[in-house]
Amino acid sequence: MGKVADFLEYLETERRNSPHTVTAYRTDLEQFALHISPKEPEKADAAEIRAWLGSRAEHGDTARSIRRKISSLKSFYRFLQREGCLTANPMEKIIAPKMSERLPSFVTEPQMERIMERMESEEDSFETVRNAMMVETFYALGLRQSELAALRLGDFDFGRLQVRVLGKGNKERMLPFMPDFRDRLLAYVAVREASLGPVKPESPLFVTAKGRPVYPMLIYRVVHEALETTSARKKSPHVLRHTFATHLLDGGAELDAIKELLGHANLSATQIYTHTSIAKLKKIYQQSHPRE
Repeated sequence: MGKVADFLEYLETERRNSPHTVTAYRTDLEQFALHISPKEPEKADAAEIRAWLGSRAEHGDTARSIRRKISSLKSFYRFLQREGCLTANPMEKIIAPKMSERLPSFVTEPQMERIMERMESEEDSFETVRNAMMVETFYALGLRQSELAALRLGDFDFGRLQVRVLGKGNKERMLPFMPDFRDRLLAYVAVREASLGPVKPESPLFVTAKGRPVYPMLIYRVVHEALETTSARKKSPHVLRHTFATHLLDGGAELDAIKELLGHANLSATQIYTHTSIAKLKKIYQQSHPRE
């Protein structure tokens, strides 16, 4: 696995990919290496790669999962070519399976209002206030889970109503927020200080009851419980990011502006939000059709 290790190091040090991305590449390449063992991955041919992808399909991997594995192998073999370890790239003969289009899952505006009202009405313990603030922060800023976990109090400029967010590839972006959001965030900070002591600018914004940074499973659990009564197909933090983008689009925001707010590298990633909610379609239909 020498070349695989070199490739993963390249992703971490030169490409500066996130730990989550590097872990995904590592998992895919370790699975492939196990399949063709004792042969090294860098010596595999297109037939062996197809056989492995076929075996993954038989194990129940979705088209999306297989496309990701193909992407991992493509990156790996391109790296080997740049390093002069390969003359021919076996991935040139591999065709990715087609993937069915699914609209992003999101929460309707009335449902979102009910979620926040319910969470804000719960007992004012540190954890309940924190949970409500985490959900509102996802919805107000459209953050990824890793971005929310990385927030520090010092990232917020409460005078200018903006926050600095560290996104994928360590790219920074500045996001605006509303005065009401600022007031609720400062109220959360006051509750946290009353429970755990002063909050320094460099301290993580969201922490556990023991003062440690929140972790992915905790974040997921809080959001999943908050979305339990909604019609969203999924109940993950990313649903709140989809909800943020969908509500902006329904409110008249330009796609280019949504792209910048989400931190997408190109507009194609944002275009999944050009779907329109059924509620909006019904409203347009009722207002526009000549036969009411």
